Amino acid sequence: MYPAVLIVDDETTIIESLEGILSDDGFEVIHAFNGYEALKKIEAKSPDIVLLDIWMPGMDGIETLKEIKKIAPNLPVVMITGHGTIESAVDATKSGAYDFLEKPLSIDKVMVTINNALNFRKLEEENIYLRKKSIEKNSITGTSPAVQKLYGQIMSAAPSDASILIIGENGTGKELVARTIQQFSLRPEQPFIIINCAAIPKENLDSELFGHEKGAFEEATSKSKGKFELASGGTLFLDEIGDMNINTQAKILRALESKTFQRIGGSRTLHMDVRLISSSNKNLEKEIEAGNFRKDLYYRINVIPILVPPLRDRKKDIPLLVDTFLEKLSKQASGRKKTLSENVLNLLVGYEWQGNVRELKNLLERLSIMVEHDHIVLADIPEPYNQEYKPAKLVEKEPFFYEDNLSLAKKKFEKEFIKKKLSLEGGDLTAVAKKIGTSIKYIKKSIS
Repeated sequence: MYPAVLIVDDETTIIESLEGILSDDGFEVIHAFNGYEALKKIEAKSPDIVLLDIWMPGMDGIETLKEIKKIAPNLPVVMITGHGTIESAVDATKSGAYDFLEKPLSIDKVMVTINNALNFRKLEEENIYLRKKSIEKNSITGTSPAVQKLYGQIMSAAPSDASILIIGENGTGKELVARTIQQFSLRPEQPFIIINCAAIPKENLDSELFGHEKGAFEEATSKSKGKFELASGGTLFLDEIGDMNINTQAKILRALESKTFQRIGGSRTLHMDVRLISSSNKNLEKEIEAGNFRKDLYYRINVIPILVPPLRDRKKDIPLLVDTFLEKLSKQASGRKKTLSENVLNLLVGYEWQGNVRELKNLLERLSIMVEHDHIVLADIPEPYNQEYKPAKLVEKEPFFYEDNLSLAKKKFEKEFIKKKLSLEGGDLTAVAKKIGTSIKYIKKSIS
């Protein structure tokens, strides 16, 4: 399918001239003689690009451009301008026009501009697609009321530049929440820089945050940019800020208030433009009372608080999380997707999950690697997740061995065989029937 070009001009000669040139190059050409007609053609024909004259009777080109951007914000518009209207064309570019062409029109310039605009649109569409896939990959999985409430908080907070404090237990997905906020923020394409305040030694944290100049300390053999500098224009995520030492807290507060900082050992003042997101698994208000966290910094970072619910408060999401993790694990291992018996799933839903989503994911990864068969049953689940399940003891002397009648021996063997399968499946009749290739009715009859 050839790209469609909409030419909007009140001069018939311009339209005919451009139509002939573009048609010869394989473009589909649509034309309109005024702004009103152009808007109708855009809605009806969905062109790939618009060539729009600035000076037209009635609705002029600038007004038409603004209306086009309302109904088709990603549609590239190239303005056509006569002599003495360059200033207007520049204004139009600021209002959303991709570029402008000056009369008399150069055929080469027209073709180059159109092709550049179409390539730019293709790149934008690819970026939108990749961003959508990134959002899907990093989204919070779940449909429970607790997760829906979390979604609402994220969507409300993301478009602002206000500081956000994410509170939640270990393993609840605080970093995932931070990434989702960044994806829906005003800075989605800008850097997203993470620093784990609990993982970096106290003596190295200042350097990690603010950077250092060569020779600032013994190990500083070269200049290094800090996380504030690397995150410029984007988002800085201070993970587990509750573990940050008091001295560094004071420096962070000063930097946030002044929006400036200096590298360690440097004298040049650097300006920062970052959106700050912090997280903690601690109760920071209690940390303030204990003298471990600055109250003034707490109020600075806690403009918008977001609480991430523990997994025990969103158990409705566990089946969906299980399916999502097993699907990903099967792709990573290039193998078949494991399945869980109904009893195993019920066991997982009923467990308290002190380690939250991370603990659930780790268990499923262990089972995917260590369990050889594709269908995971209760006997496969290790302690402490399966304390109530005790596998049936093997019968030391199988009763069918001591039966003289072959028919009776078969019946006894079948009964013991089915009983053991039921034990392995935790009593799941449906799973056993499917596995051994018979009906639930037959199983019930055999063990009665």
